Amino acid sequence: MEVIIKIKVDKKVIARMRKGECVKGSLRLVKKTGVKSFTAYLKKSKETNSVSTSRIIAELDNGKLYETKTLVVRREAFQKRLGVPRIMMQMDAGNKQAKDALIDRELDLIEFC
Repeated sequence: MEVIIKIKVDKKVIARMRKGECVKGSLRLVKKTGVKSFTAYLKKSKETNSVSTSRIIAELDNGKLYETKTLVVRREAFQKRLGVPRIMMQMDAGNKQAKDALIDRELDLIEFC
């Protein structure tokens, strides 16, 4: 037994399906009208050749300090075999390095008369 189901689909969704793209969304039944409708999720397309917008401020001993459009980010990695006290000591040293790098960067931006 075959059942035919009518579904209301937007023209943009059908155009994407004809291109061969996968369209993810939700299928709902409107109780008042009894019409089934498909709504595509609005997701940003992935850029294949996107350029990283982060700029490295300083290379630290165990990581790096870089900035994006809105953030200043410090990334560090430590080996577990060093133990907690040494890792904490290296974290403090990395924090001091990052602070010094930020101060140097600000001093470079200031123009002295």
